[in-house]
Amino acid sequence: MDPKLLDILACPLCKSAVQLNVQKTELWCKADGLAFPIRDDIPVMLETEARTLSTDERLD
Repeated sequence: MDPKLLDILACPLCKSAVQLNVQKTELWCKADGLAFPIRDDIPVMLETEARTLSTDERLD
């Protein structure tokens, strides 16, 4: 993922910064506890497509 794109992306719900998780190809919003998928190098920033982070993932 392009670092410049990552700098401007924000959580669509709370507008906080998201973190790239390369292993799971997701963008994580720890404030809301959501993981947004990245498909074909395109972040899917829809609440309906996000999954909830586990407790362990939130603490990483």
